[in-house]
Amino acid sequence: MAGRVAGDGHGVRLTPAAAGTSVPEPHPEPDMPLRSLFAAAVLVPAIAAGSGAGMRDDRADAVVRATLPVIGHACEGCEAVFDGMPATIPSRARIAPADQPGAPMTVSGRVLDRSGRARAGVIVYAYHTDHAGRYPKPRATSDAGAMRHGRLRAWVRSDAQGRYAFDTIRPGAYPGEDIPEHIHMQVVEPGCFTYFIDDVVFRDDPRLTPAQERQLVQGVGGAGLVVPRRSGDGVWQIARDIVLGQGVPGYRECRAR
Repeated sequence: MAGRVAGDGHGVRLTPAAAGTSVPEPHPEPDMPLRSLFAAAVLVPAIAAGSGAGMRDDRADAVVRATLPVIGHACEGCEAVFDGMPATIPSRARIAPADQPGAPMTVSGRVLDRSGRARAGVIVYAYHTDHAGRYPKPRATSDAGAMRHGRLRAWVRSDAQGRYAFDTIRPGAYPGEDIPEHIHMQVVEPGCFTYFIDDVVFRDDPRLTPAQERQLVQGVGGAGLVVPRRSGDGVWQIARDIVLGQGVPGYRECRAR
């Protein structure tokens, strides 16, 4: 659904047609923003001096109703980011449960503006396949987003230093496909808009082609191509900084935060 991973030299979107399945679809031209708007429940941005898992907006505890535009590259199901979004969003969250089969992995980084300054209060949404390359269906939920993206999904909100982190497992590649392993990521700048950024893709993945590498290095929302490193405790460590608006058609600086 998101990302700009190319296949055979042609851009494709990595689109899970439904939880548990995946099909590549042609990537639209880079200058084709999705112009539709959708109404969604969004949180007033947190601009807090503190950090950590309990960080929340000091100015408002209630969820505020707002209409956010979807900007940037076209995507299917962008509105699913708001389905199941918790009222309190930490700066560190778990995507896959601790007992989920697969190699443990941590994805962390900073949210920055295009001048390199840290940005607090930005929501980052991520979802991915299980170790077998499937989007596992939720066990029981009325959450439409979980039905579309699978149950391995989570949200974080950047802290006062722009930091965020996800604890999860390393995702598997789609069975029978040559599309590399990847993590979908979406940014919500509260009060302004939402947009997909480049997937996290692993440089050590043998499915990764030179054409895909060149495309990902340019970076929508910063470089999604990462070098996995395994720590002494066996956990994969991934560094993925996010640059707000970089390479996003229709982007303007968000002044609501």
